[in-house]
Amino acid sequence: MNKTQGRNVVVVGTQWGDEGKGKLVDWLTESAQGVVRFQGGHNAGHTLVINGVKTALHLIPSGIMRAGVKCYIGNGVVLSVPKLLEEIAGLEKAGVEVRSRLRVSEACPLILPYHVALDVGREAAKEKAGTAKIGTTGRGIGPAYEDKVARRAIRVQDLKYPERFATKLRENLALHNQVLVNFLGAEPVDFDATYNEAMAYAKALLPMVADVSRELNEANKAGANLLFEGAQGTLLDVDHGTYPFVTSSNCVAGNAAAGSGVGPGMLHYILGITKAYCTRVGGGPFPTELDWETPGTPGYHMSTVGAEKGVTTGRSRRCGWFDAALLKRSAQVNGLSGLCITKLDVLDGLKELMLCTGYELDGEIIDILPMGADEIARCKPIYEVIPGWTETTVGVTDMDKLPATARRYLERIAQVTGVPVHVVSTSPDRDHTILLHNPFGA
Repeated sequence: MNKTQGRNVVVVGTQWGDEGKGKLVDWLTESAQGVVRFQGGHNAGHTLVINGVKTALHLIPSGIMRAGVKCYIGNGVVLSVPKLLEEIAGLEKAGVEVRSRLRVSEACPLILPYHVALDVGREAAKEKAGTAKIGTTGRGIGPAYEDKVARRAIRVQDLKYPERFATKLRENLALHNQVLVNFLGAEPVDFDATYNEAMAYAKALLPMVADVSRELNEANKAGANLLFEGAQGTLLDVDHGTYPFVTSSNCVAGNAAAGSGVGPGMLHYILGITKAYCTRVGGGPFPTELDWETPGTPGYHMSTVGAEKGVTTGRSRRCGWFDAALLKRSAQVNGLSGLCITKLDVLDGLKELMLCTGYELDGEIIDILPMGADEIARCKPIYEVIPGWTETTVGVTDMDKLPATARRYLERIAQVTGVPVHVVSTSPDRDHTILLHNPFGA
């Protein structure tokens, strides 16, 4: 690496999302000059707790809470401009300066009202037909990515040219209203209302629009450290997740390059974020899932102590034991450099823990999560029993001060997965973090 070049870190979720990436991005931003969001949309949600004050972000990178840090929304993100402006207004009300520090890629596809209508209409049709819903957030993310891949997306740069925007909008509405009305039995989306809303918010957005790829490369050459922030989690990746119960974008570390316009050689360290147990929102297979609704059970303990509600949707998260075979798959597809274990404190008080080390699948023993929802649904977890601890770990910032059994649990995770534990989080608070290896270090 060039001596003047900055060091760059990618933060990815290694489970089904909700692993606590927001806190870690905010915490690591102390060593970064720029934070980049490279995929997903406002279906993601990151919660930060700083000095006891909770802030929820959906589009703006978590680094916005650090004064002076630049934040970038890369081309891999599908953008709801009204939601972005709403988020900016909320931060400004709290005294956070945003507009001079935020850069939005001109290549971001826009999420428009017909995308939301399609998303909601499809899930409703599945429910009516009695088929399994995907469990989308209903925010238009999937249909917006479909338009991108079909090369009919209306992008941020189109807002600069009203006539071009109007032409594309008419063409898309002619197609999508047919589906909405004739196939889904929904109301059509109005051209005038959609166009007028877009032109109104364009004035507020365009001053923040930039060639993000160029700015990132120039910043890095000038010595800036960059932090790339993934949304959702590896097992929700459209290629590598529990397909079809996945999101519509690539959540893996490699997409940090494609989703922001930098070369893969600029990605120097990959930090995988994982809970000390597992959770999942929405449908799809979950081999280590527990009963998380009955009081007195380990799953209920995780659900209640861990406050397992989705930041974006408010839906309850399904809870289960830590799955090391799942993490092996994540390590493989992300090329993880190290792990950050979050929510270790949630396990305080459990007498024993179950660590899934592999599965029995159709009479065969395997030690890595298979590809595809059908195969995963047939997996029977193989567990290793590990003693729990009664002492509190909340707020611990020194590895030696953790209970011996908690340290053994972390060591066993590293042994089984083959990935070293470099960071441990012991509460949602920014400062309650154990650092064993600095991702921005050599």
